[in-house]
Amino acid sequence: MSAMTEGEYRYNMLIKAFPSAPEPAFETTAQQEAVWGRAWGCTNDVGRLRLVLMHRPGEELSIVDPSKRIEELGAYGDPEAGWYWRGREIPDLATQQAQHDGLVAALREEGVEVVFLDRCAPGRMKSVYTRDQVIAVDGGAIICRMGAPIRRGEEAPATETLARIGMPILRTIHGTGLMEGGSFAFITPKVAVVGLSSRVNEEGARQVEEVLAVLGVKLLRVHLTGYRLHIDSAFVMIDIDTAIINPVQLPFWFLEELKAMRIRTIEIHPDDPVWTINCLAVSPGRVLMADGVSPRTAERLDRAGISVRVVPYSAVYQGGGGIHCSTAPLVRDPI
Repeated sequence: MSAMTEGEYRYNMLIKAFPSAPEPAFETTAQQEAVWGRAWGCTNDVGRLRLVLMHRPGEELSIVDPSKRIEELGAYGDPEAGWYWRGREIPDLATQQAQHDGLVAALREEGVEVVFLDRCAPGRMKSVYTRDQVIAVDGGAIICRMGAPIRRGEEAPATETLARIGMPILRTIHGTGLMEGGSFAFITPKVAVVGLSSRVNEEGARQVEEVLAVLGVKLLRVHLTGYRLHIDSAFVMIDIDTAIINPVQLPFWFLEELKAMRIRTIEIHPDDPVWTINCLAVSPGRVLMADGVSPRTAERLDRAGISVRVVPYSAVYQGGGGIHCSTAPLVRDPI
């Protein structure tokens, strides 16, 4: 074996003097601020909301063709193109934009910074529901992979926008994984839940779980019933220890798990519009909720110490998602 040259010796000594440093971890505040400019991500669903990703509905909704009515489905749609629109009324873009603007204004008044998608993928008529595109966890983002063909492609503008603002992307769901952010929720900073459905499969859950495992977060799996899409139609955290739920859409074991974790549950009244539960916590115990909440649910929230700000949002819900769906938190305070 040949002797080490003087240059090799000095190089080795240099590397020993300036070694690699796995600690502190990537997601620590010091590392985030030094490398990425700020602390990114969320460790919960109720800490004060600082930054949110949104998209104002626009010309992508023009894909809805009123001549393509499918009466047996109670919707407009084109199976070949993949788009569908529920109900009898075609999108009223002006009203949707006005209501979305109202939500943005309410968020800003609550002290939240709003970032908009840099662009909308052509024809992706569900792009207003940014929640499904991105899951923010401690230190960065997971880019989801949409289940329905009409939504596949929303991922690219979300990725471009996060790159522009400097948010680290920790994972992009790939392979055959399916994951939409409306079916993910933090229960506590160390326990999260994902709803498995036609839009979220086990492979998608497994990939999210790999990211969470590095952060020391346990992932629960709830199999949603029938053709329900996302867990946020049945379960949303609204305070550090409180969730609003639709109990008929959740399995008994999960309700018992919440009880064991000392999570209070507030059941929506059956007379409420279906979008009532699709609300957003902007800080612990402070939520934005679409208009139409019943007096009985409002009374339950008030008794639990939950402060509610009502925002008109029925026109946007016609596309299939509410306030929770329309907001993708990127930064929240820890709790």
